Amino acid sequence: MTLKGVVENVVFQNKENGFTVARVSANNELVTVVGRLSSIYQGQEIKATGSFVTDARWGEQFKVDSYQVSEPTNEEGIIRYLSSGLIKGVGPTTAKNIVEKFGAQTLDIIELSPLKLAEVRGVTTKKAAEIGVAFMELKKMQDVVMFLQNYNISTNMALKIFKRYGDNAREIVQKNPYKLVEDISRIGFKTADKIALNIGIEADSEFRLRAGLVYVLNESSEHDGNTYLPIENVLVDMSKLLNIDITEKLEMLNEVIDQLCLESIVKRCNFNSQDCLMLVKYYNTELKIATKLLSLNNGLEDVEMDLADEIKIFEKFNKVEFHHDQRRAIEMAVNNGVCIITGGPGTGKTTIIKCILQILKNRCGRIALLAPTGRAAKRMSESCGEDASTIHRALMIDYSDGETKSDSAMFFYNETNKFPYDAVIVDEVSMVDVNLMLSLLAALKGGTRLIMVGDKNQLPSVGAGNVLADIIGSGEIACAQLTHIYRQSEESLIITNAHAINDGQMPLIDNHSKDFFFEQRDTNENIANTILNMVSVRIPKYLDINPLKIQVLAPMRVGICGIDNLNNIIQQRVNPPMNDKKEYKLENTTFRVGDKVMQTSNNYTQMWRKQRANGSWEVGEAVFNGDIGFVTDVNPETDSMEVTFEDGRVAEYNREDAKQMMLSYAITIHKSQGSEFDVVIVPVIAGASSILTRNLLYTAVTRAKRMVVLVGTKKCLAMMVRNNYTAKRYSALSIFLQKQAKNMGGLFE
Repeated sequence: MTLKGVVENVVFQNKENGFTVARVSANNELVTVVGRLSSIYQGQEIKATGSFVTDARWGEQFKVDSYQVSEPTNEEGIIRYLSSGLIKGVGPTTAKNIVEKFGAQTLDIIELSPLKLAEVRGVTTKKAAEIGVAFMELKKMQDVVMFLQNYNISTNMALKIFKRYGDNAREIVQKNPYKLVEDISRIGFKTADKIALNIGIEADSEFRLRAGLVYVLNESSEHDGNTYLPIENVLVDMSKLLNIDITEKLEMLNEVIDQLCLESIVKRCNFNSQDCLMLVKYYNTELKIATKLLSLNNGLEDVEMDLADEIKIFEKFNKVEFHHDQRRAIEMAVNNGVCIITGGPGTGKTTIIKCILQILKNRCGRIALLAPTGRAAKRMSESCGEDASTIHRALMIDYSDGETKSDSAMFFYNETNKFPYDAVIVDEVSMVDVNLMLSLLAALKGGTRLIMVGDKNQLPSVGAGNVLADIIGSGEIACAQLTHIYRQSEESLIITNAHAINDGQMPLIDNHSKDFFFEQRDTNENIANTILNMVSVRIPKYLDINPLKIQVLAPMRVGICGIDNLNNIIQQRVNPPMNDKKEYKLENTTFRVGDKVMQTSNNYTQMWRKQRANGSWEVGEAVFNGDIGFVTDVNPETDSMEVTFEDGRVAEYNREDAKQMMLSYAITIHKSQGSEFDVVIVPVIAGASSILTRNLLYTAVTRAKRMVVLVGTKKCLAMMVRNNYTAKRYSALSIFLQKQAKNMGGLFE
C-alpha cells in the first residue's frame, strides 16, 4: 500500500545503515514510519510504499519498502525543513528570517541564487554561499538515493556510491554500472548486471565481458579457493554467467584481457603447459609467499644442533617417550628456518609442539604461538600451557590511515614494522589461506624460525589457495610427516576410526565404545528427527551437558538434513519463541536472544568491547569468519542485535552487518575447520559424489573431543569412505616455490 504525508519529525536515525523512525502526518493522523530512510528530514513530503506491521513493543508501524521525498511547498513546511539540521548553521531563527524574506520561493532562491540570502538579517555573504553549497549537495545525494532505489540498492550502499563518485554518480551508473563492482565494496556483479540490463546495455558489450571475466576469477577464488584458472575453464564459466556463447566473442574477449593485463588486474600465465588467467593480486601474493618462505628457510646458520640431551630431559620431566619420527620432527623444526609438521589426530603433534617450545625457550628470545581461529588458539593455549593468539590479533589490525574496508585489513605489524618474535609456531595451518599467510610472512623479520603444524588430510582453507599442501608438495621446505598413532585409549574409537576413514576403511560402528556411535536411519526425515532428539534430549541426558555444547556438522546447506533446516528445527526445540524473549528478524532468519550464532565472513570494522578482570572495558574492532557466540540482546530503537562471543567480546550488529551472521546449532563441515567440539553429530546422507567425500567425513570426525554420532545408512557411510574424490584446486604456490628455489622466477614473465 501507499502512504502519503508530511514528515513531522525524525525520532531516530542510524547514520551507518540509514534505519530511521519518523512520525508522518497522513490524512490528519500521525503514523510511525520505519525503514531505511536516511535522506528524509522534517517538513518534507513523503510518498512511501510498504505495509502496516505490529511490533510487540512499539505497536503499529508502517514499514517502508521504497519511498520518494520532495521539498515542502508551504512556508511553514519550509521553515521546519530548513531548521531540521540538514544545513549546518541554519537553525529555527535563521530559517524563519529567510522564509519571511523570500516566502514560498525560498528553496528556489537557495538553489539558484544563494548569494541573495545575504539580504537576510544575520546571514553574511560567506554563510549564504555555504548554505547554497550544502543545499545542492543534499539535493544531489537525495537524487542518487532515489535513482538507485529503483534497482534495490540500499540507502547505505547508495550513500557509499555517492561518496565515491559525487556529482558523477548517476552518469557513471548509467554509462557503466559494472564499474560499481570494481570501486564499491559489497556490490557484486549480479547487482550491477541487473542495473545494466535494465538500462539497456548490450549482453555482449565490452563492459559486460570485462566485468564477467573479473567476476569469474574472483568467484573462483572466493568460493572454490582457486588462485588461477585455465582459460578453458574461464570460457565455460563466463558462458554460463553471461548466458552467451563466449567462443563467438573471442576476439573482443582477448582485447578485454589485454586491457586488464595493461591495468595490472589480470595476468596471463602458463602453468603445467596450460594457458591460464590469474588475478594479479593472487599472482603477487603467491610469488611473495614463495620468496619469503625461501628467505626465512635460508636465514639460519647452516649448523645442525644436537638436541638429544634436551629431548631426553623433556621426556623425563613429562613422562613420555618419543618415537624416532617424533624426535626427527623436533630436530627438523629447531634446525631449519622453516619447517612443516603434519599428521592426523593422536600422532603427537601437541606434545611435539610443547617440546619444541621448551627447547626454543633456551635458544631464542620471544616465541609466539598462533592459530587461524579463536577456537584453535584457545585449544593450543590449553594444551601447551602458554598464551596463544589468533594470527589476526597478534599482527594487530590497524586503521590509523583512516581506511575502513570490510574485505581487507592492514596490520600494525607488516613489511616495515616487524613482528617482535624470534620464533613463530602456527597450528592448524591447513586453514590458512594465501592472504593471511602473506600478512604473517611479511611481518616476520629475517632469522625468525617458522614452524607450521597441521593435518594435510584436512579440508583446505575456505579462502583462496592451498598453502599447506602446496608447501609440502613443492619439496623445498623441510617436512616431518607423522603417521603412527600414540594417543588413544582402549575404549576410545574417535582417533582409530578417523584414521580408518582416512585410509579408506569402514569405521568400527558396533556401538560398544564410549565415544563413537552410529544410528541407522533410512530416510532424511528420520535422520533429521533423530538428530533433533539427540541434541535436545538424549545426549544432554547421557553426558550431562548443555545442548549448546553439541555441534551438528552437515555436508550441505540445503535439504531436510542441510544446515538451514536443521538450524530451524533445533532452534524451535532448544530456544523456542516466548512472549518476553526478544527477536531480530532478518530476511529468512529470526535471531532470538539465547541463540547460538556464527560469523560467516571477516569483518575488520565491526566494533566490540570486552570486560577486563578489573571491571574496565577493552574496546577493539574486527570479528572473523567462524567466530561463535550467542545473541544476548535485541534493541528495536537502534534496529540492532547484540552478540557475545565465546571469548567474551560483545558486538552490536546493525542490519547490514547482521547479514554476515547465521544460526550455528548446525554448521557445514567446512566451517568447522580449526574448531573442536565436545560432541559432533553428522548426518550421513546420499548426495553428489563431489561433496560427500572421505576427506569431508574425516574432517568432521576429527572435530570431536568426547563423542561422535553418525546418523544415516551404512550404505551412504560406505560410499563416503570409498569416495576419495578431491576437487581440483588451482594454486601456484608450489610452482613458485620450485622456480624461485632454482632462481628461475623470470620464466614466469
